[in-house]
Amino acid sequence: MEFAIKLFQFLLSLSILIVLHELGHFIPAKLFKTRVEKFYLFFDVKFSLFKKKIGDTEYGIGWLPLGGYVKISGMIDESMDTEQMALPAQPWEFRSKPAWQRLIIMLGGVTVNFILAFIIYIGMTFFYGEQYIANENVKDGIWVNNPTIEKLGFHTGDKIVSIDGVKVMKFEDINKQMFLAKEVEINRNGEIIKIKLPVNFIDQLMKSKRGTLINLRMPFVIGAVPKESPNNNVLKPKDIITSCNGQKVTYADQLILLFQGLKGKTVPAVIRRDDKEVAINLVINDSAKVVVQQGMLPYDNLEKLGLYKINKQEFGFFQSIPVGVTRGFEELASYGKQLKAIFSPSTGAYKGVGGFAAIFNIFPSTWSWFVFWNITALLSIMLGVMNLLPIPALDGGHVIFLLYEIVSGRKPSDKFLERAQMVGFILLITLLIFANGNDIYKAIVGK
Repeated sequence: MEFAIKLFQFLLSLSILIVLHELGHFIPAKLFKTRVEKFYLFFDVKFSLFKKKIGDTEYGIGWLPLGGYVKISGMIDESMDTEQMALPAQPWEFRSKPAWQRLIIMLGGVTVNFILAFIIYIGMTFFYGEQYIANENVKDGIWVNNPTIEKLGFHTGDKIVSIDGVKVMKFEDINKQMFLAKEVEINRNGEIIKIKLPVNFIDQLMKSKRGTLINLRMPFVIGAVPKESPNNNVLKPKDIITSCNGQKVTYADQLILLFQGLKGKTVPAVIRRDDKEVAINLVINDSAKVVVQQGMLPYDNLEKLGLYKINKQEFGFFQSIPVGVTRGFEELASYGKQLKAIFSPSTGAYKGVGGFAAIFNIFPSTWSWFVFWNITALLSIMLGVMNLLPIPALDGGHVIFLLYEIVSGRKPSDKFLERAQMVGFILLITLLIFANGNDIYKAIVGK
């Protein structure tokens, strides 16, 4: 069931992005009276799952879910229809239109991608508002359980002050800002310390196989209790361990450290259950574990326990517009930095490039519209940026040739464009193999 939920989200998100991207090409093509022969979701190699012709256009769904396309008459594209291009140009064909119209048609897809992302962020701001923990309110510092971060000198209890000289305002921004940072300033027991991050920081993080860099210090919450657990008769999901062996504990990291000195023992403990304190005997095995899955508490519960002050803000529709647009530009800038890191071999970020499996795995196994739209907005930005890369066969490649034509007044020959398209296609296939090969390699070696 969990796999089915992930798969449904994955296919729904891709379908929305592909259809709207291709619609961005389709609409201006129709406005400029350019014939569109096909409009397809997914690729129809040899056959299609569904097709229906309306007017001059065949609408359909292919069987190969690697993208989608619109086939525009008189355009050198991935179809490599050289027979049509050998015939005299017709008034309804792409090649017969003025360069400025062709440019608008080619930019339509990425324009829709960026607009979609901004609309989603505006909508999320309006429906969900904003909820965050001010970094200055994280009084007891951070929780460090990533070995890479520990080796660099970060300790549990440190307070993050600034990243690359910019003061951190929201705790939730720390991981995103640190990912591509060069220096982090921390406060450790009143002493200001600067920690430099290595050039290959991203590569080191990927090898650590940990999802986050810095964690919020949380109570030890029981998420699930396996049948084989020696504590399955005393612990229940949502229990919070607040005392162990006579010692009060506030955070999970304190309790985990305490377990190290209690291996193989049964000790008295206190749990918080339904707002009441319950005394139990807790069994700690020889590996210093109580054999449970740890859970998470929603922000409201953290505030109720008096651990953190949660800042909440709701926005009216018109207030949501500038907030959502700002969020969109922030995500766009962040992805631009990630792309720069990927193309810098010294960072090792290229090793983290993934294909369809990587995209599939970012979707959660439980349904959440909030998470779904967040991921879809980010993927829309990624799709827009990637399509703008100046590679023949991508929108960006076509745009470069059209800009050259507009500036120089000379149109590249059809033969040149055909060869460029083929080179671009080979490059794209190479990138596709590399990205999906990375997914396969990680699945095999577990890194």
